[in-house]
Amino acid sequence: MILYNVTVSIDEQIHEDWLDWMKSKHIPDVMATGCFIESRILRVHGEEEGGKTFAISYLCRTQEEYDRYQEEHAAALQQEHTGKFSGRFVAFRTLLTVLEEFKG
Repeated sequence: MILYNVTVSIDEQIHEDWLDWMKSKHIPDVMATGCFIESRILRVHGEEEGGKTFAISYLCRTQEEYDRYQEEHAAALQQEHTGKFSGRFVAFRTLLTVLEEFKG
């Protein structure tokens, strides 16, 4: 399994609008690509200057599914996000391989 994580620090003044848009538009659009089997949005706790930080994680079964997302969908979806919130956020992306899962 592959976990694709996007960490976003968003301007505190607009973070509620951003969060609503992420939940109602962006994350559903990413999931509609069919490349991912689940997603989560998480609040990152810690010191912040003028913003709030969130992590959005998407899980896919294979590297090929992630590669398809990057090749066919990522640019347009990221461009839509940037167009809507330009200058009001910073983001970085991390790709992780799930080695093993432990559930209680």
